[in-house]
Amino acid sequence: MEYKIGIDVGGTFTDFLLTSEDGSSEIYKVLSTPDDPSIGLMNGLEEMAKAKNIPLNEFIKDVKAIIHGTTVTTNAVLTRKGAKTGLLTTQGVRDALEMRRGIREEQYNNRYTNVEPLVPRYLRFPVEERLDYKGDVITPLNESDVLEASRLFQKEGIEAIAICFMNSFANDIHESKAARIIKEQLGSGLDESGLYVTVSSEFLPSIRFYDRISTTALNSYVGPILESYLTSLIQKLTDIGFGGILLIMQSNGGVVSPEIAMDRAAVTLLSGPAAGPVAGIEYTSIQGYNDCITIDMGGTSFDAALIKDKTPLITTEGEINRLRIALPMLGIVTIGAGGGSIGWVDEGGLLRMGPQSAGSKPGPACYDNGGELPTCTDADLILGYLDKDFFAGGKIPLNYDRAVKAIKDKIADPLGMDAVEAAAGMYRVINVSMASGVREVSVKRGHDPREFPLVVAGGAGPVHACMIALELEIPVMIIPKESSIFCAAGMLMSDLKHNFVRTYSTRLNKMDMKKFSSLLQEMKREAVELLKSEHIPEDSIRHKYSLDMRYVKQYHEVNVEITKEEVEKADMESVASKFHPEHNRLYGYSLEDERTPIELINLRLSSVGKTVKPEFKQEKYDQEDPSKALKMSRKVYLPLKNEFEEVPVYDGHNLLFGNRIEGPALIEQVNTTTFVTPEYNVICDRYGSYTMYLKSKEKEIKEKIAGV
Repeated sequence: MEYKIGIDVGGTFTDFLLTSEDGSSEIYKVLSTPDDPSIGLMNGLEEMAKAKNIPLNEFIKDVKAIIHGTTVTTNAVLTRKGAKTGLLTTQGVRDALEMRRGIREEQYNNRYTNVEPLVPRYLRFPVEERLDYKGDVITPLNESDVLEASRLFQKEGIEAIAICFMNSFANDIHESKAARIIKEQLGSGLDESGLYVTVSSEFLPSIRFYDRISTTALNSYVGPILESYLTSLIQKLTDIGFGGILLIMQSNGGVVSPEIAMDRAAVTLLSGPAAGPVAGIEYTSIQGYNDCITIDMGGTSFDAALIKDKTPLITTEGEINRLRIALPMLGIVTIGAGGGSIGWVDEGGLLRMGPQSAGSKPGPACYDNGGELPTCTDADLILGYLDKDFFAGGKIPLNYDRAVKAIKDKIADPLGMDAVEAAAGMYRVINVSMASGVREVSVKRGHDPREFPLVVAGGAGPVHACMIALELEIPVMIIPKESSIFCAAGMLMSDLKHNFVRTYSTRLNKMDMKKFSSLLQEMKREAVELLKSEHIPEDSIRHKYSLDMRYVKQYHEVNVEITKEEVEKADMESVASKFHPEHNRLYGYSLEDERTPIELINLRLSSVGKTVKPEFKQEKYDQEDPSKALKMSRKVYLPLKNEFEEVPVYDGHNLLFGNRIEGPALIEQVNTTTFVTPEYNVICDRYGSYTMYLKSKEKEIKEKIAGV
């Protein structure tokens, strides 16, 4: 039997999806090991081998591919524990990392300070050189400045260097020469003896200096950390006999080889959550949907993303810990709301949830592992949504009394209420926070969330899904069979993907088509070469072109996808006709009637290398009656009624295609629980997933899912 494994390392749990060549799949979860995530990863592999009753070194020989989402780079930035980094930049702009774009994030908050740069000022070395906007040399590179910088960096024990000069996107001559000198003086390369060097004209050759210098610095800051982690992981896998393919998840929703990930480490800064939208596309398209919103509530965070026409929204203006990253990444909103989110009362006497999390150690109070602070999981236990004897299939028994004590001491007593009222308040507050996260990816981007099915994932997601949907008036939800390890599943559905950019600033109606075509061909050649190095045949490569455009004298661009035919025919009228309505959707107006000129800023290419995906295994229709999956009944808190009520509890592993459950009810699985409120019903589809819908949608959904 041959296997593929998707692995998602979270703040609390490390999730695994093991798929077999016969189409079957198995879910595994182990507690994460934040100090060294590879330990948790290896623990999960051990657990799989144990479940198969074979030694690990025998099991791993049958594993043909491991696709891994990592939080190593994310955590390095969030905790400020990246590599000691030096920066070479143009004389006169060494403070660009602090000045940024000169825009205050909180306009009316006089006490709000700028984020501290990753590279302190004394390690930002100014170099005499200058190019104009066309790339012509104004001031030649002063090589003695670069030599002096190398001596400073050596003295200070620098581990990584970022090189970013003004206008180098138009001409890399000075950056290339500076990089060559640095490497000759200090050594470089992905090995123990060399420094990690990022050159902006190679890494991100695009306009906007702050975006470029910030992204280049980020890559160098996290590069040695990711290199060390992946080198160690590869060695551990080699030691147990793994001979298959290892791929790493990127922030753009694609996967990449470890070697390229180490060289371009910043592409993994949102590695784990990026697989969620990929999975969302697969789970909704098999039911005939082209659009959806995915939510993933894990132990530490809540991620939301919007998919339109089977394509996740992409942004090139992302941030991590308030630091700009201008690489293409999925437009995911992440907030600190998970099962481990800690409840607290602020100075004004208001109940808050998160963003602090109890994590895996010590974890929620009910884990009985030393945690004393009240968390979302503690509230869910008190409200009856979780079974204290069946959490994680019984592997983690929950201590109800400790949950009550934590909530009583920290929330209920200070607010003058009992523990149940406090737990209900915690449940409501975190649900409202998550609904706000969904609005960020939908309403604020010009979309009505009521028009999208909600794909619910994460170990804690299905417990809270109905209340989030009611808050947003969303009528339909899909809870995948693998919802608790949603991102791990998405990794197995991902293709290899690389993004490229070239700046060409010109008015659309005055474009030099020869230059335009040349830049696109240059990116395409680079893409094909890179994907071939990852063993992707050329006939499996797909290219997608897009342009960043704006009205003349505007500040922000709009990205518009263009077709191969529009490129070949130089059909700029067709391109302009796409730009106007997209601008209107995003900003509420269009200047088409005023005939305002359109300005081109960047050319972009997204190249995908297709991979073999696991197939969904279909079930035969059973019946509508779910009674054979009934386990028991227990009292749960119904939020809109503000009271407990006895509701049926079903075993999710015994539900079959066509089974219909009427809310209120609970559906328990080893790794998650689904709370069905009185407003919703659930029907099980042919792939083992649940479709949860408002009762007013009964006829429509039954016909769509079960054909009856």
